[in-house]
Amino acid sequence: MSVLAAAGLVFAVLQGHSGGTDGGPPMSVQADSAPSGSVTSSAPVTPSTQATSSAPVTPSASTGAGQTVPPAPVADAALRSAAAQADGAVSVSVTDLATGQSLAYGASGHAFATASIVKVDILATLLLQAQDRGTGLSDAQQSLAAAMIENSDNDSATALWNAIGQEAGLDAADERFGLTSTVAGTDGYWGLTSTTATDQTRLLRQVFTGDSILSSASRDYIRRLLGQVESDQRWGVSVAATGGAYAVKNGWLSRDADELWVINSIGMVECDGHELLIAVLSDGNGSEEAGISLVQSVAQAAAGSLKGS
Repeated sequence: MSVLAAAGLVFAVLQGHSGGTDGGPPMSVQADSAPSGSVTSSAPVTPSTQATSSAPVTPSASTGAGQTVPPAPVADAALRSAAAQADGAVSVSVTDLATGQSLAYGASGHAFATASIVKVDILATLLLQAQDRGTGLSDAQQSLAAAMIENSDNDSATALWNAIGQEAGLDAADERFGLTSTVAGTDGYWGLTSTTATDQTRLLRQVFTGDSILSSASRDYIRRLLGQVESDQRWGVSVAATGGAYAVKNGWLSRDADELWVINSIGMVECDGHELLIAVLSDGNGSEEAGISLVQSVAQAAAGSLKGS
């Protein structure tokens, strides 16, 4: 665990800023302390398989040759009940890479602050820019990337945010990634990037499938880091894994103005032999603990809802 994690300090999204003051951004990030409510699952392993499924299956009477397309999945009672526990807004998007089916539920059009889940987007952008130049990451960039993903280190994220060209670099890459509802934070406040759960599963497809503009080497690199996050940051969508591999990145953010919490989790889980991409985003949580409990309940229920369709 990093020194920041051990200290359990509260920092602003960008070093040198104290978000939440009058005239300034309304949020600050709790940097890398161990969130209460962490799961105690075993260490994740790096996902080894990839799917190249196309867009989610839509309902149809048949596909010809006597084959019937499964009906589009809908939220079951368990998912509706889990989402109903939200103090504020919650949204989930889940895709089964084996079947191509997807399910979205909750405040699907709501713009959520990313907090630290944007670090996956920052790294994907860095790697895409390196591909465009025909180069790899420097040793220094690899060290920063590992700290940013595995330990959720904010100083490392700021350094790489600057390296990609800040908001202009992220927005340009996200357009190429197909993210239509993600807008980079400004004035150095990368944690205030806004996004939707559906956009986050689009980003995960860039990392976990061959249907990606990222090279195989770039995808492998991101997946390896996501499979090695420090033990106290393995909560979130990982609870939906049923004994298989998972890879996860979480974000937690306290709003200074009202002391409410943004709690987000994205990743890939192996559930009953299927690889699921899951993104759960939430804000307006009364506490960090309540937000983590909500995200985990919704993730598990969404996985079950998709399987039951």
